[in-house]
Amino acid sequence: MTAVSRPFGAREISVPPDFRWPGGQRIGIVFRVALESWSDGVWPGISPMGNPLKPGYPDLNARSWGDYGVRRGIHRALDTLARHDVRATIITNGIIAERHPEIVRRCLAEGHEVCAHSYAMDVMPSYLTPLEEAENIRRTTDLIEAAGGVRPLGWISPRATPTEHTYRLLAEAGYQWHGDTLDDDLPYLQDFGDHRIVAIPGTMEVNDLPLANARQPAEVYVKNFERWLTYVQANALEVVKIDPTIHAHCYGRAAGIWAFDEVLAMAKQASNVWIGTRGEIAAHVLEP
Repeated sequence: MTAVSRPFGAREISVPPDFRWPGGQRIGIVFRVALESWSDGVWPGISPMGNPLKPGYPDLNARSWGDYGVRRGIHRALDTLARHDVRATIITNGIIAERHPEIVRRCLAEGHEVCAHSYAMDVMPSYLTPLEEAENIRRTTDLIEAAGGVRPLGWISPRATPTEHTYRLLAEAGYQWHGDTLDDDLPYLQDFGDHRIVAIPGTMEVNDLPLANARQPAEVYVKNFERWLTYVQANALEVVKIDPTIHAHCYGRAAGIWAFDEVLAMAKQASNVWIGTRGEIAAHVLEP
């Protein structure tokens, strides 16, 4: 591995030039389902309505849109994953583990990885002091572990937006990986001396929320994945990964789940690909 100095106080160590995904594959696919919620009295910043309310007025329309994920969307997403026998990385908040522990238990019982996603979507590291951020990590971690009996080893901040302290705090809290970066195709190690963590950069090209926010039809989600897969299979690119992602309150609905279903089917039918979780990637990178 090659080490370089980068911001955030870490020594970054690249994977070897001959790196491959588990099973020796060049193409990696990680399915993600985001199950998100907001603190009481807070609501999503975006919703299907194009005309936001004046500042200071509660947007209960946006709040009810976000609540769909817990009430209906996550169960539809999990049922769809089960039909294709695919294990996913489920990204969720501490407030959901606190109020709906049965959902966390179902995710784990069906073999999925549960990734911590802050206490709530409005609890963003960028707005916290280092002490507040460390407490948010502790609280979120403890709630998810209490709900499912398994301590989360992966973290993605709301908006995947860290502070200059996030990576170190996560490493000190015992996390094996984070997804708060978009700067590479491949994972890499961040070494803080006494602690280290695997950075697993994400992709946004097959993600329901930005597509829905741009008023793009679900067909675009499917086409983006299909064209990516066709291209990388036909061309001898370096090692690549994509993260087809849905949010339980967005494509967990009947009008969007079909697109997730089709992408799952294409991935399962594809040859020479590895399908797994981000936790498996971290374990693969950390192998002696």
